[in-house]
Amino acid sequence: MSFKKIIILLSVLLCINNVSLADETSLREMFQNNQSIIYSLNLRTFNANDKNKNGIIDFSEGENAGSFINAIDRLDELKALGINTLHLLPITPVGKIKALGTAGSVYSMSDFTKLNIQLADTNSELSLNEQAKTFIEECHKRNIKVMVDLPSCGAYDLFINRPDLFVQDENGEPYVPADWMDVRLFNVPNNDTLFNSDIFILHKIFVNEMIKLDVDGIRADVATIKPYIFWKELIKYTREKSPNFMFLAEASESWTEPASDKGYFTDYKQLMEAGFDGYYGNYFDLKNWSTIQDLSKAVKNQQKIFKKYKDKKSVIGSFATHDVVSPLLTGGENFSKIIIWLNATLPLNPYYVDGFLQADDYVYKYANKKSNETYTDDEFLYVHQGQIDIFNFSRKPGTDNKILINEQLKAMKVRDENSDVITKGIFKELKTNNNKVFAYERKLGKKSLITIINRNLANSEEIKVKISGINKKSKISFIEKDYSEKLVKSTFSAKLKPAEIIIFTIN
Repeated sequence: MSFKKIIILLSVLLCINNVSLADETSLREMFQNNQSIIYSLNLRTFNANDKNKNGIIDFSEGENAGSFINAIDRLDELKALGINTLHLLPITPVGKIKALGTAGSVYSMSDFTKLNIQLADTNSELSLNEQAKTFIEECHKRNIKVMVDLPSCGAYDLFINRPDLFVQDENGEPYVPADWMDVRLFNVPNNDTLFNSDIFILHKIFVNEMIKLDVDGIRADVATIKPYIFWKELIKYTREKSPNFMFLAEASESWTEPASDKGYFTDYKQLMEAGFDGYYGNYFDLKNWSTIQDLSKAVKNQQKIFKKYKDKKSVIGSFATHDVVSPLLTGGENFSKIIIWLNATLPLNPYYVDGFLQADDYVYKYANKKSNETYTDDEFLYVHQGQIDIFNFSRKPGTDNKILINEQLKAMKVRDENSDVITKGIFKELKTNNNKVFAYERKLGKKSLITIINRNLANSEEIKVKISGINKKSKISFIEKDYSEKLVKSTFSAKLKPAEIIIFTIN
């Protein structure tokens, strides 16, 4: 064999080895080390084909909703954006009785043991489970992990079949939690140490089905609604079958009361003790934060809490989830850019909901109008305006605006080039004369990444930021525009435009 052929063979073997090493890194490990770049999507809309552009999928006109199979076509697009983890909104069957929307909410679960037939490609010869398996295999081929949503409550349809699973009022009707009119509250706890074994069995079946599909983790919807012992036992059961299976809790420091006066409440600290690898944090409060102290308080609180646990814990960048009104509506394009850079540089796992990077404001013209077609007992196109549609067969989220996608590409490039600092470095709030500016440092060894953001979306701000550790030998590299003249000794002084973002490294 020639020397050239030997080199080619070694290169191929090295590539194969690198792929296998990447595949061997579990989602749990990635998440614990802030290496997950998460993209949340509703498969029913993810690659829907709305030919007539009315926002709704008209099956009678040959239009197609999103499915496991056609979702594969968008995986390379997500990979190019730096995404390495998918959060699939619920893929279980949805309720049709006392429903909201013409397709039913994906969170209105009618069966723990099956997949949602709405996600099937009717032209495929594969079974629904085989289609789901194929989709997950295609994700894994691209080193994209998959986390599936576990709904917290059940549909009225499930109550009809299994009334014993639900909290009931004096008339025997299932209890509606909070204002979630399309779901009913499970009767999980009997007391602080026991729980409804029938519900627990169904959750175990759900876990088993996810493991069979080779799913990498679960996002527990409103995890606070079930008791500590329930989650501890379920996570223990799961990890005995799949040791690196990840659990993410929808929980926050901001949530201190049960979602229902008939429900249970387990705070985020207890959920971490039960075995969850992480939680949502309270970054969705960003719209109410105007000072560096607000942001720094959230980060420092999380870092302090995580030190208490034997296993590593982390949070997601919950700035914009499917439950949060589009940042384009609350703060505009500049606010969305700020979210992208906070996701890229803070000690967390970046998180995006489908359509956010594609500049969707989720304002639907068809909202709450009567429909000619319905697949539930609701004839109206119910939506949460400003949030991704989870109630109808609706259009693919996103617009032709590439501004935020381009910003994401720049932010992920910075994150990749400084991965050790971002995933392992300490967080330090920087001293500034203007608390309307977010200024912080991520530091590891002799390298620092400095982030300065004018949180004021309307006005320019004069700032002076103190930065320690700079000397004559320091190598300073600005991302995009060079601001070297504004960095004198250990002080960065500048007048920042509204929402202006400055990033630089110090070696």
